[in-house]
Amino acid sequence: MPKPNIIFIMSDDHAAHAISAYGSRVNSTPHLDRIADQGMRMDAVYCTNSICSPSRASILTGTYSHVNGVSSIWTEMDYRVPTFIDVLHDSGYRTAMFGKWHLGEEGVSRPRGFDAWKVFPGQGDYVDPQMIDEDGVSTVEGYATDIVTDLSLEWIDGLDDDEPFCMMVHHKAPHRPWVPDTKHSHLYADGTIPEPETFFDDNASRSKAVRGVHMTIADDMGGDDLKIAMPEELRGPENREARMRWKYQIYMRDYLQCIQSIDDNVGRLLDHLEEKGLAENTLVVYTSDQGFFLGDHGWFDKRLMYDQSLQMPMLMRWPAVIEAGSRSEAIITNVDFAATFLDICGVDATQALPTSQGRSFLPLLRGEEVADWPDAMYYRYWEHDDPIHAAPAHYGIRTDSYKLLYFYGAGLGVPGASDEVYEPEWELYDLKADPEEMRNVAADPAYAQIKADLEVTLAEYQQRYDDEPYRGPSTPRPEWGPYDHEMFGRLQAYVASTRSAS
Repeated sequence: MPKPNIIFIMSDDHAAHAISAYGSRVNSTPHLDRIADQGMRMDAVYCTNSICSPSRASILTGTYSHVNGVSSIWTEMDYRVPTFIDVLHDSGYRTAMFGKWHLGEEGVSRPRGFDAWKVFPGQGDYVDPQMIDEDGVSTVEGYATDIVTDLSLEWIDGLDDDEPFCMMVHHKAPHRPWVPDTKHSHLYADGTIPEPETFFDDNASRSKAVRGVHMTIADDMGGDDLKIAMPEELRGPENREARMRWKYQIYMRDYLQCIQSIDDNVGRLLDHLEEKGLAENTLVVYTSDQGFFLGDHGWFDKRLMYDQSLQMPMLMRWPAVIEAGSRSEAIITNVDFAATFLDICGVDATQALPTSQGRSFLPLLRGEEVADWPDAMYYRYWEHDDPIHAAPAHYGIRTDSYKLLYFYGAGLGVPGASDEVYEPEWELYDLKADPEEMRNVAADPAYAQIKADLEVTLAEYQQRYDDEPYRGPSTPRPEWGPYDHEMFGRLQAYVASTRSAS
């Protein structure tokens, strides 16, 4: 059999619970569902740092943030750490990257190891975006999701029939500020989108650090997000519930319309593979760089280690190997992706990517039982008290039954993090009894032994990944790469103006 091809499609901030293959209550995604129906739906895939740049760096390198250097959206990837794209390129694969890069602002850190690439500078724009390639910066007319797909199809058409390839198709959507294309503007009329069951969660049992985040739909979603002036009668603390409901409908309408364009374009790509006779031996992956809060617990955005933010959707179709309609509940992280893709392409990741901290899950795709597969995953968010959402630094462990989080209350010199130090706090959730993570039982005597056991597991995983736990003010501070101070200042000013307008 010829070497398989890989098409890795990644959206930005697309929550699994906004995909109908995962049982979405709010939308329908028939083309994404095609991948699940014709392949495998992965039900326990998690990011190791729920924010855009760190997740992208982990996917490429197979390493945690403290290894690849990308702790936050302000830090650049350590290019001494190899990527799976480097390895595939050196192994004879044609490689391409189109869309959102976001590993170095304004194109300073450009894609490496790709035969062809064209990416958005920074976050990129939805309409008539600027794009960077080897020839410089140009404006491309059209809608970003369509443009990225057009570039991808054109590149496939230019390949020789016997050339194996790996192409990364990275959509900007549905990232904030959620600008839909015009052809989907009739979908999801205001007032028709169901609110999540946890919409009015008061978060009373959570840590003080979490209760202070600036991620509430009611009070932290601003005019630039909604693109419409808020009625005067919705202002003020006495109107918070009505304001929250009004903002949610606008937010979700735009968010879901952006996703509908992604679904259409995934369909275009799947159809094109079939027309060219490439479908059978091409692994098609659909995922997002992390999850997203869709009004869950009253929030939007991500960062926190609760499941709506932590879980990455992952749908994989490879007719030659993966059984149609199969499912996997094995715990997988984005650090495992690189080793898996190399394994699929016949490359020994332990030799070719020695820095990798991940493990190939190719046997799981084949439907095999793997007796020693990990029964937990380790997470760490570094941007303590960040200027956008004030999310606290924390780390934790998730098993299929429990989740333990430690908000250690310090920035450790991470670019973009606050120098403020807060009292450490624990949270523990019983995921079987409380799947929505509404009741923190860290202080419940009935869970004392479970908490103690999970703390041991947490320490074991930190040792496995060589990540230094927080031990107080004397904890060694990691060395991170350079970051754009000017852009950081501009964002602080923007956030301040947005909050004053809301």
